[in-house]
Amino acid sequence: MIPVVGYEGKRVAVLGLGRSGLATARALQAGGAVALLWDDSPEARAKAEAEGFALTDLGRDAAWTDIALLVTSPGIPHLYPTPNRHIARALREAVPVDNDIGLFFRSWATPDWDQLDKAPKVVAVTGSNGKSTTTALIHHILRVADRPTQMAGNIGRGVLDLDPPEDGEVVVLELSSYQTDLARALTPDVAVFTNLSPDHLDRHGGMGGYFAAKRRLFTEGGPDRAVIGVDEREGEFLANQLGAGPTDDRVIRVSSGQKLEGAGWTVFARKGFLAEWRKGRQVAAIDLREVRGLPGAHNHQNACAAYAAARALGIAPKLIETALHSFEGLPHRSQTVGERNGVRFVNDSKATNVDSAAKALQAFDRIRWIAGGMGKEGGIAGLVPFLGSVVKAYLIGHSARDFALELGDTPHEISETMEKAVARAAAEAQPGEVVLLAPAAASFDQYANFEKRGEDFTARVRALIG
Repeated sequence: MIPVVGYEGKRVAVLGLGRSGLATARALQAGGAVALLWDDSPEARAKAEAEGFALTDLGRDAAWTDIALLVTSPGIPHLYPTPNRHIARALREAVPVDNDIGLFFRSWATPDWDQLDKAPKVVAVTGSNGKSTTTALIHHILRVADRPTQMAGNIGRGVLDLDPPEDGEVVVLELSSYQTDLARALTPDVAVFTNLSPDHLDRHGGMGGYFAAKRRLFTEGGPDRAVIGVDEREGEFLANQLGAGPTDDRVIRVSSGQKLEGAGWTVFARKGFLAEWRKGRQVAAIDLREVRGLPGAHNHQNACAAYAAARALGIAPKLIETALHSFEGLPHRSQTVGERNGVRFVNDSKATNVDSAAKALQAFDRIRWIAGGMGKEGGIAGLVPFLGSVVKAYLIGHSARDFALELGDTPHEISETMEKAVARAAAEAQPGEVVLLAPAAASFDQYANFEKRGEDFTARVRALIG
């Protein structure tokens, strides 16, 4: 646990009692604060009470007496589309509003660090797509390099639930726009921006607000090194804003598809090869084509970002290459779950929208595609340019028939259930083909979440292949 500093003896309200909210409450109490817990959900309140916490109804006027801070969970809106009523009350009362990320950065460094030979560091990763894989890959590289490391944030543990750091430890954080948007302190040593595509626009008041939330990670505290994906104009702009000129190696530009050979520090992947350039010359290269845990151009971008972050931490290219080959990928994200008779089975249940499904479809040459679920606005019309690699589609869930109408000449059948789709795809697949679950739809028609959908696919594949 990381005890929160600066609030000893003060009343601090905690709104939202999920994983991060309860970890925040524990860390506040450990730091001597008086934590006032509330959640509008009776189930969440019951869970907090079962852990021994007392509740304070923030809907009552008396609860706001002498509150020094309101700490809110990331899923609770604080500005757009409209602020949560308790946050709106805090704004009217001039009570500062923060989240666990802000408290973490304010409380991370302690006087105990004076006894360490090498100060701990924080690598923070944000972006629209690939940030979970990039975060996990950096963490994996550090472990292979025998560097003490922990992983937290939007993946793994809550940030305040981390253990106090060891000598030279590196904490790797995945941070969503919900987390970076509100944190009152953001001071990573290395910050990573993967890419940007439209997402959460209602929450941020449009694309400009969404980019501004991501940008705060780089502008609020000024990381020592910034790793910036420059395949979109926002990334190009951000890299330009942070750098003092073409030779400023505090900014490492990364790309998947572009050749970046300027005078600065760049890492890019083209045609399956990763290259690192510095001061106008190539200093390292890695063949990514046989890295099974990172298939496709989108994962090559993740590999470039993780490679650059690891290089910023002083890890040698050969050691990074070894780590890339032993990385198995994250569950439900281009995850190979088995092979049989030359057929590979890949679980990308996290591909819940057209953009992520398009990336999955571009990662393989001959695909038996399992898709469908609760379709999103616009259906799958945006995937038509990427269907050339699809041998046949097997459509499941609520939107199966709607999806079928958009597939044109692509062979397909209405399977309806995962059980039938896996069985039919496996029976028809030929050596060299990939059975790919990339639904391009939400899971809520048949499953509680995308994880459960991926677990069902994985279980059925493994039952088939033994």
